[in-house]
Amino acid sequence: MGKVTGFKEFERQDEKYTPVKDRVKHYKEFTVPLSEEEITKQGSRCMDCGIPFCHSGCPLGNLIPDFNHMVHQGEWQKASWILHSTNNFPEFTGRLCPAPCEKSCVLGIIEDPVSIENIEKQIVERAFQEGWIKPQPPKTRTGKTIAVVGSGPAGLAAAQQLNRAGHTVTVFERDDEIGGLLRYGIPNFKMEKEIIDRRLAILEEEGITFKTNVNVGVNYDVEALKAFDAVVLCGGATERRSLPTPGIDADGVVQAMDFLTQQTKVLFGKKVENQVMATDKNVIVIGGGDTGSDCIGTSNRHGAKSVVNFEIMPKPPGHRSPTTPWPFWPLQLKTSSSHEEGVERNWLINTKEFITDKNNKLTGLKTVNVEWKMVPGQRPQLIEIEGTEKTWPCDLALLALGFTGPESTLADKLGIKTDARSNYKAEYGKYQTNIPNIFTAGDMRRGQSLIVWAISEGREAARQVDIYLMGKSDLPTKDASGDLVGLH
Repeated sequence: MGKVTGFKEFERQDEKYTPVKDRVKHYKEFTVPLSEEEITKQGSRCMDCGIPFCHSGCPLGNLIPDFNHMVHQGEWQKASWILHSTNNFPEFTGRLCPAPCEKSCVLGIIEDPVSIENIEKQIVERAFQEGWIKPQPPKTRTGKTIAVVGSGPAGLAAAQQLNRAGHTVTVFERDDEIGGLLRYGIPNFKMEKEIIDRRLAILEEEGITFKTNVNVGVNYDVEALKAFDAVVLCGGATERRSLPTPGIDADGVVQAMDFLTQQTKVLFGKKVENQVMATDKNVIVIGGGDTGSDCIGTSNRHGAKSVVNFEIMPKPPGHRSPTTPWPFWPLQLKTSSSHEEGVERNWLINTKEFITDKNNKLTGLKTVNVEWKMVPGQRPQLIEIEGTEKTWPCDLALLALGFTGPESTLADKLGIKTDARSNYKAEYGKYQTNIPNIFTAGDMRRGQSLIVWAISEGREAARQVDIYLMGKSDLPTKDASGDLVGLH
């Protein structure tokens, strides 16, 4: 793969960012792409490693050494074909995936791993630029109709695969635009929405029907789903986690996803009542994950007076922890571009109270430092450290605490069984619920997870639906070894 000695000759190079002082003035993407010559060098760093652990690290089973080699050879169109053979939307994953493939890259044992995610992004962008990505409508139709509920990455992947199999697919989305959290939950500076729209144009030309403002079970009777031969539920895990903390109902305590969604809608001229703004406010973001990072970047673009981040877990080490050795996903400190734009980060800190004035308006937060007590055979215990109480000035607290699972309303109305975490139950490997013609995939089935898992689940569920309807399927799938079956 690549150049035999490439990994010895070339160091890893990543995209650069435009200066902070410039990029916080707008909501556009701010990466500076590498030159074609440099990307070619990066592709050549891929080793002939014998067993490419990046395959197993990637939930999609992307053929990473193969497309890296094509980039090294200058065969960009072949690289695009290889990439799209396992991934419907590399323009999404190339921007948003945390790249578990890179964490399991064999080169990463001794050097910086291959820059797989950036290479993936450059391949798909080149493919769009050159016009290689064209609609591929099926040659014949089966006469079978399928409803896909939810238009996030799982729903879109399932829809495209099922449409390719010749079925007639309708995608229902309860919001006013297609894309799920890709549309409104991901800030524009991480992925501009034109990236979604150009792919949707392809899907529509392939014959998929999209219906927005349709909330199945609310303004669309679930009985109407019986008109379809099969249903795929891809609604995501959207129940937001809160805190059992005094003052949580204060004016100024806001769910992160509401804050992010409002900003994106306003950016595109949507009407938003009483938009929450961070301008000239002391902002505290509670939660140290990607959503918290997105809130930090958005608050800085609003012109916040100060931005502080709380995380209840310990600060991860700067390098891979011995507790998560290669090729596992590493316990390691992550510093995003939003963190670099300005934030005070705090670990092992717990919010005890949201302080308000007489009008229930947020004015501050009371916190205490904590530690985790580990007892073998027991769940970790959170211990407060005496004498560490502190009051922080705060006008806006953003809760970026993740999601507890999917909403239960649709499951209740359809009679679908759920597990202890409210995830929709499906037979292992078949994505089939207790109702034979209803399938489920993505976060709705597995709980909050990665975009690559969502696309993978959508693809795998589509194959199972095809088998259910037709008795067999030519759609590709990953077998137990992670290889792909059915690729042509």
